[in-house]
Amino acid sequence: MQLTRYTDFGIRTLMYLAIQPERETLFRISEITEVFELSPNHVSKIVHHLGKLGYLETIRGKCGGFRLGKSPQEINIGQLVRALENSLAPIDCSKPYCRLTPSCQLKGVLAEAVTAYLAVLDQYSLADIASNRESLLKLLPELSIPVLELA
Repeated sequence: MQLTRYTDFGIRTLMYLAIQPERETLFRISEITEVFELSPNHVSKIVHHLGKLGYLETIRGKCGGFRLGKSPQEINIGQLVRALENSLAPIDCSKPYCRLTPSCQLKGVLAEAVTAYLAVLDQYSLADIASNRESLLKLLPELSIPVLELA
């Protein structure tokens, strides 16, 4: 099973925030786009969605930005994937319609595989996948965007 880029970028964004717990400044969309070389429009949609789901706290305005809305230990990866993915169905038997669908046992096997996949993800939190903080921080580029201090 493969995650959509939307979910992938959402997880990367949360990891980026999680490995910088001591940071006092808010994170900005421009920072995420520079670090991961992503479209600002795409990142804006992801940040907005993560904010609506409560994973991020978003602050509007001139000195606005965002930060984690929950502790990394509270963010379950399985729940996050379920919230960000439109569909976890590995195949769509109706497009194009498959003649074998009425008697096909593959659907059940794949449903079982998805359940197992999510069960593994349910065992991990954001804190778990960002626990190698020091090595992750070393991989980040120096930013050309100034980081604003909170007033």
